[in-house]
Amino acid sequence: MKRISSLTSLGATRRSLLGLALALPATAALGAGWPDKLVRLVVPYPPGGPTDTAARIVADRLSKRLGQQVIVDNRSGASGTIGASAVAKSPADGYTLLMLATPTLLAAHLYGARDYDIVKSFAPVATMYDLPIVLVVNPKSLPDVTDLPQLIAKAKAEKGGMNYTSAGAGSFGHLTTELLQGQGQFDMQHVPYRGTAPAVADLLGGQVPVMFSDMVGVLPHIQAGKLRAIAVGSSKRVAMLPEVKTVAEQGFPGFDATSWGGMLAPAGTPADVLKRLSDELRQVLAEKDVQDRMRTAGAIALWQSPSEMGERMRSDFDKWGKLIRDKKISMN
Repeated sequence: MKRISSLTSLGATRRSLLGLALALPATAALGAGWPDKLVRLVVPYPPGGPTDTAARIVADRLSKRLGQQVIVDNRSGASGTIGASAVAKSPADGYTLLMLATPTLLAAHLYGARDYDIVKSFAPVATMYDLPIVLVVNPKSLPDVTDLPQLIAKAKAEKGGMNYTSAGAGSFGHLTTELLQGQGQFDMQHVPYRGTAPAVADLLGGQVPVMFSDMVGVLPHIQAGKLRAIAVGSSKRVAMLPEVKTVAEQGFPGFDATSWGGMLAPAGTPADVLKRLSDELRQVLAEKDVQDRMRTAGAIALWQSPSEMGERMRSDFDKWGKLIRDKKISMN
């Protein structure tokens, strides 16, 4: 009986070892040979915006470096949550990726709980760009306002009678203006639009005099003299408008409001795939031509490691989430 028991035990051990031996190559093979087919980069916004533009610039270069086509797949809606949800539910194999932008990061605060967790359901690959935000005025409407202190003084004199516009309630321009008003202890009335283009159109037309906008929407008008830039929200001055002071330089030390974007993969994507992607993105974003094309589109090419991107996600999620709660801003 002992002999039979020993043989049975030995057989079970061999089967366990065989199962382990078979499982190990299967696990390792998840990232082995990646990529060997088309890679889909989901942009959760319509074509033509800054996130889409950055994605297309990078996808073209990644295709060449990876030896497989990287295609942009636009799945827009609900501040990027439709596309994000689709990627969160995709296989974690490196063949379906997500372009993250700040609105999608903050969507849970504005729209409520989603069917995914923007921090836990994804693995950071790398930050790809910063999208500086700039405070502009219509020089015909506000001819004497050439800097931030003058704008604040005029807003205080009008006691809440000055209007400002944004790309919509809960947009980054709206949130940044609310942050500035809180720190500067002044009030303006929010006139939200459905998108940057109509907001800028009425800003140019003089219907509203002030706006915090990303560079993409207003840089050509600043260069043409139709709008006047009086401050940038980022902690440092930006190359596109080097003479324009930051908000921090104009009396608000530590003020930093920068929209940004990067690449995410579904949580559980093999580590070697994530590393390959991040390394390739670092090389792509270091190319002068890519940096120039990004800058022309109003963005600044910026690579940050997966850990840096993850920390930035958590920090911004908490920072802007508090503002949204404090101001009771909701899209529901």
